[in-house]
Order: sequence, then structure tokens, then C-alpha cells
Amino acid sequence: MRSLVQDLRYALRQLLKSPGFAATAILSLACGIAATSAVFSVVWGVVMNPYPYAAPDRMVHFALGGATAGGYYPVQLTSTQWQQLRQVPAIEDTILLSFKRMTITGSDLPEDVQGSQMSANSFNFFGVPALLGRELLPSDAIDGHDPQPVVVLSYKFWQRRFNGDPTIIGKIIQLDHQPYSVVGVTAKRFTWSDADVYLPMKIVPGTDSNEVEARLKPGVSHHLAEQQMQGLITQFEKETPRNFPVNPGPLTVIGLNDQFMKAIGPSLALLFGAVLLLLAIGCGNVSILLLARGVAREHEFAVRAAIGASRVRIVRQLLTEALLLSITGAALGVLLAYKLLAGIVALLPEYSFPHEAAFAINLPVLCFSVTVALLTGILFGLWPALRLSRPDVREAMQTGTRKVAGTVSGRTLHNALIAGQIALTLLLLSAAGAAVQSFLKLAHTRLGYDPHHTMSIGIPLRESAYSTLTARLAYVELLRNKVAEIPGVNMVAISANATPPNNGLNTPIELLGQPSSQDRTARLNFVSEGYFPLLKISLLQGRLWTEAENHNANTVAIINQTLAHKYFPNGDAIGHSIQMVALKNAPPYVTTQPHAGDWLQIIGVIEDKLDDGLKNPVVPEAFVPYPLAMWQYTQFLVRTDGSPTAMLHTIAQQIASIDHDQQIGAQVRDLDHWISTQPEYAQGQLLSWLFAGFAILALLLAAVGLYSVVSYTVSQRTNEFGIRMALGAPRSSVLELVVRSATTSVGMGVALGVLLSILLQKSLAHWATSTDQSAGPLLIAVAILASVVLVASGIPARRATQVEPMEALRYE
Repeated sequence: MRSLVQDLRYALRQLLKSPGFAATAILSLACGIAATSAVFSVVWGVVMNPYPYAAPDRMVHFALGGATAGGYYPVQLTSTQWQQLRQVPAIEDTILLSFKRMTITGSDLPEDVQGSQMSANSFNFFGVPALLGRELLPSDAIDGHDPQPVVVLSYKFWQRRFNGDPTIIGKIIQLDHQPYSVVGVTAKRFTWSDADVYLPMKIVPGTDSNEVEARLKPGVSHHLAEQQMQGLITQFEKETPRNFPVNPGPLTVIGLNDQFMKAIGPSLALLFGAVLLLLAIGCGNVSILLLARGVAREHEFAVRAAIGASRVRIVRQLLTEALLLSITGAALGVLLAYKLLAGIVALLPEYSFPHEAAFAINLPVLCFSVTVALLTGILFGLWPALRLSRPDVREAMQTGTRKVAGTVSGRTLHNALIAGQIALTLLLLSAAGAAVQSFLKLAHTRLGYDPHHTMSIGIPLRESAYSTLTARLAYVELLRNKVAEIPGVNMVAISANATPPNNGLNTPIELLGQPSSQDRTARLNFVSEGYFPLLKISLLQGRLWTEAENHNANTVAIINQTLAHKYFPNGDAIGHSIQMVALKNAPPYVTTQPHAGDWLQIIGVIEDKLDDGLKNPVVPEAFVPYPLAMWQYTQFLVRTDGSPTAMLHTIAQQIASIDHDQQIGAQVRDLDHWISTQPEYAQGQLLSWLFAGFAILALLLAAVGLYSVVSYTVSQRTNEFGIRMALGAPRSSVLELVVRSATTSVGMGVALGVLLSILLQKSLAHWATSTDQSAGPLLIAVAILASVVLVASGIPARRATQVEPMEALRYE
């Protein structure tokens, strides 16, 4: 124990004598470990521990394939069908859920509240105890009876609305003018459906449809569950066709985390690969520095061996110094990881990860970081320790011998380490360049509409207050006109489901005079006549419908250029008629005009705008007057003179002047921000920012490593350079000699890096849609790396030419 303390004290003194070496080694490790720890924390949160629920690996969603933009349509069942589903052998338990927009009343302005009505067994199903009070109990919602007026608040809503008041239990809050007693507050990580409040659901036989969640029995595969349930789902489709989409496709059982892994998994895999490269570069830097420092101390070890120091003591001393460096680097890296983690989480696409996920530098992450640090210290400290623990005492004591040329094996190893470091850095630089290039291309995609100075405001409509279509239309028109009166508001249009760049309801369409085809589909949008001029969408043929035609819900349609070219290749779309199958068999939550399913006459063709995300090609779409069909939720597009969101409070007051209980949607964004929240945009931004940051760090580490090696070479060959110049060699030849020795290892590294980049290019394109396959990023990466290499090697090389021959010959 005493000798260990002595080793630690001696190691600390040695490091303090060489602050530049110590700082460089510690920062090299800290950067690699900080990035690795932060990304590993995100991976752990999304992949390893995303949910606090009971047996989340067996919790599943039920969906019908190929009916929506995302490829799935959620299964919705009546309470009677749900009871039948509970008898399926593969299912251990299942719950019924219904999303409901509510309003907190009794305050100055109504507040939009996201409510989730749940069957009485739901909280037992989730298995997450409440933070305060209790959860919903089966006695709160007895089948066939009205549920108790109780509510459980979500943790975030409790914090936001009630400032985390611990005495909230038992208090009364008003939701839609009805009093509810607060019986509990959920745990912090219980965020199911991102609801603000959870209420008991009334279970009565009927045709109302609700979403279903289930937990499979242990050992039951998704495929087996699909086989057992498919017949029952087919039966339900025949019983309640309005609750199912047209051509619903087969049943698909989806794991709780499957869709999130599909959305963010490839990006996380790429980021984790990038930080492992960065960590390898950092560790390589430490190894280069340790080797250079060890060889420079060869004379010291020879002296120590000559006076009786054992090989074990020398090895232990060197390992102590290496471990001290690595553990210090790991500690600093973990501290830096906290800041980096917050930045990465802020860049994650909003709906690409479970909101229950807890992103933190937790125990597994700390263990990972400490393990990496220890392995780094052992692996990169052991080799020079073993090599230098048996010095050739006679040769090392002959001062000057090692300074003439150094050892061939030492220079070979340094060259190999530099080549590997350069190769990994080039690989990371080329990947970063591809990600940035792809993101810039995405950011400058032609939209086909003008999003500036425009925001989308959600308007939830209360079914109890505006239950008929006539009342609902009159109310929406009144609200729109009232908002249009506000000074600074240029235009207001209605966009029920048509806010780009990802919009519309997928539906099969029929063309008058042509046979039916299930492959003929289009995106259906419900808008007012002002939608097109507000977004500055160009009209190519025909005309727009008038305000009177909109008010009367005329059976007219405007189609985009893609639909016109695809189904009317002769350019004669104007005057033809189409029929929207979705309007003939509208779901129960949509109120339609009696003639909504009739043939719609095409009166105009507009220029294409993005309607299927930022990366996908434009798909056929059609626009119809919004009074043909209305949901309980619509949207206003508002164009203003200045920043639209700055007028949000004024707009809310204006709407409340019509109906004090009318709230606006909780999430209001201007369309520029709306674009930035698209998954492909957010993922591209995440990859480009982080890859660029990691690549810059890798470049700096590689430059430091190269500078260290060239400086080490210059110091080791001081005598040689003095002799050359004393014999008449020009300083330029010495400069060339130093640069050429560095160029060999750098050239090997560049060649290897280019080969790796080419080999991995296809894999990168497969794993991440935000990378580019052109040669441009690779060429730019080579140019940047070459410039940095010239600077890093040129500075010590120039220093070598400043050596005075007589001083070099006397140098010890």
C-alpha cells in the first residue's frame, strides 16, 4: 500500500512537470469519453430502458397495414368487440383508450388540455404507481354506469399548471365546466399518449370506436398473435365498417418500441459508431503521447534499472501514470457529457423517441465510461511499460546514441498509430461532410408554397356545443372572420388537414368513365378558398372555387400537377370528375354533407407542393371545400405582417370574445418551425450537427497527435540534423526530410481512410437517409485533412531548420 502511494505521488509529480503532455492526453480522452457517454446515454434511454411500464417488451399496438401515410391505421374497436378481444389466448391483458381534447374553464382564457379516457383496468395494466395520491381504480368506472368525476394529472401538467403543488390531491378543477376531483399525480415518466389528464371511461355497448393496447402472454410471438386475431378483426370489420379504413390490409402487431427504433435507430447507430471512432482517435492520441514520452524517458529508466529498480516497479510506475491520466480524463469526460447530452436530446426529432425515456448519465453509463478509461490506461500504458521496463543499460547510458536516429521500431509504431488515426479521422470527416451536404440539400428543397409569416392554429371543437354540421360550419366561419379583423393579420384560411409539407388523408379515388382500381389513390385535403392565395400556391389551369361555392359545399375539386399528369396524361383534367371513397364511407368522428360522396368536378390544377414530407416525391392530391366534411378539430392558417406567433395572445383573446370556452391548440407553430419539426429535417439536423462537431474534434486530436510525433522526431534527431547542416546540408533539405517522414504515415492513413470511406459509403446510405453518396464530401475531407496535416507537421519541421549545428552537436 505504501509503495502504491509512492507511485501515485511520483506519477502526479511527473505529470505536473509536463503540463502540456498531461493536458493534451486528458483532453483527448475527455472529448472521446464525453461524446461516447452522452450518445450511449441516448442509446440506453431509447433502446435499453425506454418505458417504466410492466413488461414493456410484451406490450403491443394493433394496426392495419398500408392505410395511412405512415403505413398503418390503428385498430379501433367498440366496447363489445374489446370484450371479445380479451378472450384471445395470446393476450394477457388489454385496455381501451380514447383521446379527448378538453378545456380548463373558470380562468381568464381557456386552456387546451389533452385528455385520455381509459378503461378501469388501465393503471393496473401499466403497473406504474402514482407519484401522489392514487391511480384510477376499477370502482371509478363500473361497466354500464357513469364514471366517477375524478381525474389523475400528468406530472408535467401538474408542474406547469399548478407549480407542483403537493396539496393538489382532493382539490376540484373544472374541465368543460364539469367539476373533477384530483385523486392523483402520475409518476414523472408516465407520459402515455402525452396526455395532460387521465379520466375513467364509460364502458357501454355501442358503435363508438376506441383504440386498443394489449400485453401478450410470455413466449407469444407477434406472428402467433396476428394469426389468432386476424379472423376476429375481419369479423369486426364486417360488423362496423365505418370504424375501419377502405381496404384495411392485414393485421399487424407492433411492439411498443418498434416504430421508434425504425425512426431513430439508424441515426443512433451511426452516431454511436461516430463516437466510437472519436474515442479510438482520442485513445490513439494518448498512446502516441505515452510512447513518445516513454522513449524520451528511456535514459531515466536505464539509470533507475542500473541502480536496482526492478522491471515490475518500472511497469507499475508507468501503468500508474497511464491510469491516472485515463481516470482523470474519464472524470472530466463524464462532466462534459452532461452538457453534451442536453444538447443531443434537444436535437432529437420530437416524435422519434418515447417521451417516457429517461436520458441521464446513469450507473450503466458511468460503468461504461470507467471501463473505457481503465482499458485505455491498461492497453495504452502496458505496451510502452513492458517495452521500456527492460532498457539496454549500456546503450541507453551512452548519451546521444538514441538522439541520432531513434529506434526503428519506435518510429514504425508511431507511423502506424498516426496512419490509423488519420484514416479514422478521414472516415469521420467524410461521413460528416456527407451528412452536412445532405442536410443543406434538404433545407433548400423547393417547397412549392411560401411558409414565411404564417402559422397554424388548432381549433378544437366541443361536440356538445356544436354537434350539427350546420352549427359547426357557422361557428368556424365566425371565428375565422373575427381573427381576420385583427390589425396585422393579412389573411386567414382553413386547413382542416392540409398544412404542408406532410398533409392529406390517403384514400382510393374513382375516375368517372374509368373502371375501378384499388391502386388509384390520392391525398384528400379539406380547405377554404383562401388556402391557395395565402400559401402563394400557383394555379396552372382552370380556376379556384369561390367563397359562395365554399359556403355551399359545392362538389368541386382542385388537383395538383402530379395527379393531373398521372391520371390525365393528355392534359385535359379540367371538367373531368373524381370520387373520394373516404367520403362515401366516412368514419363516425367525421360529419359529412349528404352529397359528400358524389362525383366532384375538377375545376383547377395547381403547381405541385410538398405533401409527403421533405424527402419523398410529391404524391397525387386533391382539395375540396372544407364544409363537405368536418372533424371535431380544424386548423386556421394565419398570415401576418410580422412574427405570427407574437400575435397568438391577441388571437386567443379575439376567439374567446366569441366563445369564452373556446381554446386554441396547445402547440402552435409558425410554418417555418413546422418544417423544422419534420422527422427527416430533425434527423438530418441531428446527424449533421453532431457529425460535424465530432469530426472537428477528431481533426484537432489528429493534428495534436501528428504534431506530437513530428516534434518527438525532431527532438530525437537533433544531433543528426546538426551533423547534416555542419556537413553543408541546406536547411530546406532538413525541412524536406522532416516533412517526408511525416508524409509517409499520413499518406498511408489517407489511402486507408479513402478506402474505408468508399467501402462504408453504401452502408451509411442504407442506415441513414441523411447521408450523401457523392464524392464531393470525401474530396473536401481529404483537402481539409491535408491542410491540417501541413500545419501540424510544418511547425515542428520549421523548428528543426532553426537548429544551430554547434549547439546540436553539444546537445544532451
